[in-house]
Formats: sequence, structure tokens, C-alpha cells
Amino acid sequence: MLIWNLKIKMRYFQSTFSLSVLFLLQGAIMAQEEFPKVVVQEGDGIYSLLRRHGVSPTKHYNKFVTLNTEDLGEDESLLMGRSYILPDTLATKKVVEIDQGITYPIFGDDFKKVDAVSKRLDNTVYYLISGHGGPDPGAVERYRGKLISEDEYAYDVTLRLARELISHGAEVNLIVEDENDGIRDSRVLELDTDETVNSEAIPLSQLERLKQRSKAVNDLYLKNSGKYQRLLVTHVDSRGEGTNIDVFFYHHEKSKNGKKLAESIHQTFFRKYKKFQPNRLYNGTFMERSSLYMVKNTLPAMAYIEIGNIRNRKDQRRILDPDNRQALAKWISEGILLDYEFSKTTISK
Repeated sequence: MLIWNLKIKMRYFQSTFSLSVLFLLQGAIMAQEEFPKVVVQEGDGIYSLLRRHGVSPTKHYNKFVTLNTEDLGEDESLLMGRSYILPDTLATKKVVEIDQGITYPIFGDDFKKVDAVSKRLDNTVYYLISGHGGPDPGAVERYRGKLISEDEYAYDVTLRLARELISHGAEVNLIVEDENDGIRDSRVLELDTDETVNSEAIPLSQLERLKQRSKAVNDLYLKNSGKYQRLLVTHVDSRGEGTNIDVFFYHHEKSKNGKKLAESIHQTFFRKYKKFQPNRLYNGTFMERSSLYMVKNTLPAMAYIEIGNIRNRKDQRRILDPDNRQALAKWISEGILLDYEFSKTTISK
């Protein structure tokens, strides 16, 4: 059945959250004594700081935030003049040995353990679909003599997004799965055709593929009736080589919740660009496009995301760099958090 290991919501974290927090605080105190400290350079963000010191942001971003919470600014920004505790491999292992968390093999050996960051998405259900897969690689392009395809990069971003949402307490259902392709920290992601939906092969016919995944979502949606549910579909666009595009979003014209979801993620990207790329205007859009099959034929409120043009050299930097794929997933997840917390406020009123 569909991604059984992700369907288990983080009940373990709910039952042990207080104890885990205590252990993490103990780990942080230990870290203050034993973990190395580094000084922020002008223009540094968490990603660039960790990369410069040889620490994987994908693996250790959340641990860095845990260790340095009191010294971070708005949106987890670094403050000039501060020094920060760096979670190197050995130091991180000490905390991991205390805080076991839950493991999800679908993310791959290096990323299968997911730490509990918060319970902000407790009692929510998310369905994640990465575009294409199986016999259909989607958009393809050559990069340094090797073939790269849309489905592999959309899947990698989707896995990273799933991991972020789970860390905040969400129940996540991956609709498209690849059991031997976890999160991959490499630029060139090798093509394969063994992705499945509900453990079944993906049909060759485009219409049958779309019917298969929309049915998988709708069946689960009906089973989870009464719960807060949302759908995210991720694609990589293909246009002329000279066309540079920013991340943009679609929603159903009649779905207020879908529009709010797309708008919340869009606002997050606008804010991030303004902060981290102040000299570059963000031109991504969110709009209705109900003619798309997955927008038209799925039941949950949804956002359809295009993360870039695989044929454009500038967009390839966003898509191929694993740290950029991680940033994409994190920014999308922050928009999702914004959307959910706004919906809770609206309901309470």
C-alpha cells in the first residue's frame, strides 16, 4: 500500500516529545562545550555557512537551528557579529544517539532518520506527487554530456519536502515512489524507470498515468474525511533555453483553499528573494489553471508547482545543486506552515 512508512504520523514524537526536548537541551548544553563555533561572514545564510565548513545542510540544517535558536534572527537568519555552534559529524552523532527519532527508509540511508522539530502540522494530512516517472521521464536535457530528466529532480525535491513536513508532525503520503532512489546529494541524478504508484507500475499512457495518481489521492482523501488535507504537485518546466523562469504556482479557480495555499507559498518565495537576493526581482506567479488534469480531477485543495526550466542554464543551478533543492523544499514547507496557521486562525474566528 502507499508508502506505509510515511503514513504513520509522528505518534512516537507526540508521546516522547517532552522527553526528547529535555534530551535535546542536554545535548545542546553538551554541544556548547564540545561543538566547534564559527563566525558569520557578510552575506552568510545557514546553507552557505554549513557548506563552507563542510557540513551538509540537508542533513544538519535542523540540528544547527536547534543548537543556535537563541542567536537566530527572523526567518532563521544569521546575525552579524555572532558566533554559532557548528554541528560537525562527530558532535551530531552524540545527539543522535540520545534522540533516536523515527526512520523512513524511502529517504535513503543518509536521510532516513527524521528529527521532530515541532508539532505545528499535527493532525494534518498532505499528499505529494512528483511529476512524471516510470516510462515517462518528463522534460529531458543534456548537462555536461549526461542526460538529466524532470522526474528525477521533481522526485528529489518532493522527498525533501516530505521530510520537512514530517519533521513538523504532518502525516505525509507520497503518491509516486522509488524504493531505491532516496534523497541524493549530487548534481546529476541518474535516470531510471522503476517508480511506482500504490506499488503498481506506472502506465505508459499519459491519461492512464494521471488517472492512476488522481485515484490514489482521491481514495485516501475520502478515507481521511474530516481531517485537514492538502495536495502538492511538483514539476520541472521545459521551455526554450533562453527562458529563465522563477518558481510559479497553479490552483483551481473555484478553490479558495487551493488559492490560499498557492498564495502562501508564493509569498514565502517573494519574501525569501527580497531577503537573500535583494538586487533581483522575484517574478514567480500564482494563478488558476483548472484545465490541468491533476488540478481538475483531485479532491483536496492543492497547489501545482513548477520549480524551473530544465533547459535554461540559470534555472539549472536552482535544480541541479542539491543545496538549492533543499532550499526549495524548505521554502515550500514554510509556505505550507504559513497557510495552515492562517487557516487555524480563520477557523478560530
